[in-house]
Amino acid sequence: MSVDERLAQFLKDAKDWEKKATNIPGLFLLKLPGLKGNPPTIVIEINPVDASGSPMKKRGVIVRSVAELEWIRDILSNPKATELAEKMDKINPPKKEVTLRITTDIFEV
Repeated sequence: MSVDERLAQFLKDAKDWEKKATNIPGLFLLKLPGLKGNPPTIVIEINPVDASGSPMKKRGVIVRSVAELEWIRDILSNPKATELAEKMDKINPPKKEVTLRITTDIFEV
């Protein structure tokens, strides 16, 4: 079955808000419910993972289209974004790590 066919199957069969891990660490598929006349959709969720492959945050960055992905890529590739994050790391107090566990099969991309 092709990726397109499996995506269509996931859109059809998945429950609203169901998340499926992919073979790309930190990249998940998420089914959003239809709202206000719009049909249900699949989005990409970018969420860092721990050593066991579980998402580290409750909710990651949602990407709805190729245009959004390119926009996010442009922002994150800006050296000022890295500089800002490094300065935040120096200023902010240490934070304890929180791990969330999900058990799901892997969606091969």
